[in-house]
Amino acid sequence: MRASEQTVENGENVNSRGLIASVVADAQRLVALEVALAKQELKEMAAGNAIAVGLMAFGALLLVLAVLVALPTVVVWLVPWHWEAAAVWVGVYLVIGIVLVLVGKSRLQVRLPRRTLESLKENRRWALRRVKSNSK
Repeated sequence: MRASEQTVENGENVNSRGLIASVVADAQRLVALEVALAKQELKEMAAGNAIAVGLMAFGALLLVLAVLVALPTVVVWLVPWHWEAAAVWVGVYLVIGIVLVLVGKSRLQVRLPRRTLESLKENRRWALRRVKSNSK
């Protein structure tokens, strides 16, 4: 092997190492950004879910109160004309409780972070394009 061939080979080797180091550094930075995005999305989802769980808990509390009011209703029922008021009270608690539980359930979100998944797909395509363009 001649000296000029060895220099070209070493030069290509150094350039390849630099390119690989650059790709690795970019990939590390990309992973850090993806983790930060996932944390932000999960934080937003946790706040929404906390409100939803709170609504469901309050609705459940009202359902329990409705049952607790229903017991005296049975007693009042035995007394003429007083049961209507107690029945309306129980009905109001039941309706409010059911509505709150259903609203809380509809707001509850358990899913994968959509923006993070889209970003990961985009980054995968970018990395594949970069690898293909560097291998030419």
